[in-house]
Amino acid sequence: MATTSPPPEPTHLSDPGQQATVRWLANVCPSGWCNPPPKGRYNLVIVGGGAAGLVAAAGAAALGAQVALIECHRLGGDCLNVGCVPSKALIRAARAAAAVRRASRFGVHTQPPKVDFAQVMAHVCEARARLSPHDSAQRYAALGVDLFFGRARFVAADAVEVGGQVLRFARALIATGSRPWIPPIPGLADAGYLTNETLFDIREQPSRLAIIGAGPIGCELAQAFQRLGTQVTLLEIGPRILPREDPEAADLVARSLAEEGVELCLEATVEAVHAGPQGKHIRYRIRGQPRSQTVDALLVAAGRVPNVQDLGLEAAGVRCEGGRIAVDNTLRTSNPRIYAAGDVALDHPFTHAADASARLVLRNALFPGPKATVDRLLVPRVTYTDPEIGHVGLHPRQARAQGMELDTYRVPWAEVDRAVTEGETQGFVQIHTQRGTDRILGATVVSSHAGEILGELVLAMRAGVGLKTVADTIHPYPTRVGALRRAADLYNRSRLTPWIQRVLGAWMRFQRRL
Repeated sequence: MATTSPPPEPTHLSDPGQQATVRWLANVCPSGWCNPPPKGRYNLVIVGGGAAGLVAAAGAAALGAQVALIECHRLGGDCLNVGCVPSKALIRAARAAAAVRRASRFGVHTQPPKVDFAQVMAHVCEARARLSPHDSAQRYAALGVDLFFGRARFVAADAVEVGGQVLRFARALIATGSRPWIPPIPGLADAGYLTNETLFDIREQPSRLAIIGAGPIGCELAQAFQRLGTQVTLLEIGPRILPREDPEAADLVARSLAEEGVELCLEATVEAVHAGPQGKHIRYRIRGQPRSQTVDALLVAAGRVPNVQDLGLEAAGVRCEGGRIAVDNTLRTSNPRIYAAGDVALDHPFTHAADASARLVLRNALFPGPKATVDRLLVPRVTYTDPEIGHVGLHPRQARAQGMELDTYRVPWAEVDRAVTEGETQGFVQIHTQRGTDRILGATVVSSHAGEILGELVLAMRAGVGLKTVADTIHPYPTRVGALRRAADLYNRSRLTPWIQRVLGAWMRFQRRL
């Protein structure tokens, strides 16, 4: 058996969170792991132990397949290790600090919060450690998966090499995920910077933080660090933050960030960075006007790129397009034996999209018959700022581009009793239907816990039920999800055309005579 050497454990850990970090690493990249000998030809070899790879490995093993899983770094991928889990734990701590500051509006008067940043990061580490057993090497070995740590490289159309061993397969899945894109800014590499892959290793809170990129990651972390007491500057090359979202929804988040003290610099082009005695000095322009700033830390959150390098794709006959692995509607690559799922192939860089695409691959790769297609996946998304933005389906601009007409039903939170009682009335629910019908084609929710509220609409769309069914569904009172029924009632009222109202009026007059 070949013994691999996973990445070393961090040596700079302070006491808070150290034990949690040790437990986490023991699960996702156990030291001294011994790769098993290959077991003949595998039903499925999976390259990448992130969300898509782990879902596929567990699912295929449960179906009785002989499965090999190859991971070069840490099991769990971006989400567990450096993405969703640690960032949401950090956001939760920041929300607690914000709640203390805002308590006086409810008549609860407190001292300003004192943030112990090391303890905050210990909370982040503990959350990651507690969730890591689900993605652990021990769990997958117990499921019957042959787990290999090391760099994978295809050496033939039906074979991949790892740690000096060649694994042959009937089918393979590439699920290598993505990594942060680093813009070519002069001096950036020499000055040093953080990404989501290194941010959660810090233990000392920066007094001043600049973030390049105002997409979901940049906005979430800007608000979190500002709430924890860091002065944050958010630099965005475009004219607004969160460019994929409804403009009004993005504007509400921008207003919230600004009110909390984040310095928003839109239409900002970073020209150079260099390290000096006072920190990292950033030179940039806003609409042509030169600006500069010195910060203690710089976070790059300017987008992501798929991990397709050094995989030996040419030897396997796998083609790339636009930086991603090219797949057809069934997620099959140009090699009919090999599929791809998750960030490396999709335009939806979300854990839940990776999960769904992996399940689709299992059906298509391991079984004959009709194939599941990726165009039928309904992928919602949530940006975890305060307020959150949840969206699914079409925006009006997308519908217009496809020649479709929409009806829109909107309920502001100021009209929802639960939101009023909680003092959180910013935002809205907006549901788009096909013109003249109750068929839901898209929705945006701007609210605290928007992702939880959005789930009902995602289910309705997936099940093919419309606003009539939502209106007929009894929702508990008072809840925020009850706003969906209010929107559905707006649809019902829209059906009361002048002609129908005249008919109903005539009927009511007739009924009074009976």
